[in-house]
Amino acid sequence: MDPASPVIRVLTWRSTNIHGDLQRGQSGTQQLKARSETGSMTADVAASLSVLAVIVLLSDVTRRLLVRALVDTGLSSYAVELVSTFQLCCCTHELKLLSETGGIPPQLALTLTYVTSVAHGLTFRGAVGNPCSALEHAYRARFSVGCAVRRIACQFAAAVAARAAVPVIWGMGLSGLHSRHKLLGFRCVSAIHASLPEAAAVELMCAFTVQTVITHTQSVEERYRVHAVAAAITTAVYAGGSVTGAVFNPALAFSTQFPCSGNSFLEYCFVYWLGPLLGMMSSVLLFDKLMTAFSRKSSPLHLPLRTKKQT
Repeated sequence: MDPASPVIRVLTWRSTNIHGDLQRGQSGTQQLKARSETGSMTADVAASLSVLAVIVLLSDVTRRLLVRALVDTGLSSYAVELVSTFQLCCCTHELKLLSETGGIPPQLALTLTYVTSVAHGLTFRGAVGNPCSALEHAYRARFSVGCAVRRIACQFAAAVAARAAVPVIWGMGLSGLHSRHKLLGFRCVSAIHASLPEAAAVELMCAFTVQTVITHTQSVEERYRVHAVAAAITTAVYAGGSVTGAVFNPALAFSTQFPCSGNSFLEYCFVYWLGPLLGMMSSVLLFDKLMTAFSRKSSPLHLPLRTKKQT
């Protein structure tokens, strides 16, 4: 028997134990890291939800106060438009940061999109918050041309104000996500991940879908209608979010997408202004033509009955 073999067995046993201890240590470190990241994400989500709630509540209080103060001036609708679009842009900035930089699961991002869309629908008090919607109202003679232009001006003013306000909120360091974003200088990168024609087509289809739902739910009770519109918005974000961010709102895009690096101003205009505008127009004109065609086809069916009654 080799006298060195017991020593070798002891050394092998010790090596195996040390290797096992190292593996268990690495596994424990990975678990601690995963728990730490999960805890950090949970804290980031909680802070962002608090920010969203405060924005909606403060905006609603401001709307109510302005409506009372401007009730006899004819300016209350424009004040509501300004505050509502500011609310929309600020909330979208926070959701965009949470989704793109915070790394939250897509299911949670879509859920928050749906919930905030419902909140906007219930609190906007007649505001449209979208230049395309203002133009659609003007086309249907619900707004005068001058009223639509003034509302659009309010929307873009609110978009600029929100773009200036959110860095102040993030600069407070309410969460680790906000602090990290501040260290990066609040930089963002273009959400366009396709050729410009394809990106514009995605924005067009998103706007077409949402506008179609809005048009065909006009007769639905408001408390149910907001859920239908929110579901359409969430579906559009799910379908087109990975390509363009699925904004389909020129004022909102001016606030959230135009400051980002990666594309020029004209390229952003092509995707985020022309695309949604064509999508809205396509929906309105298509279904107006269809309704006209159906009404023309159905009207001769009633003529014999009317003639018989008249005789």
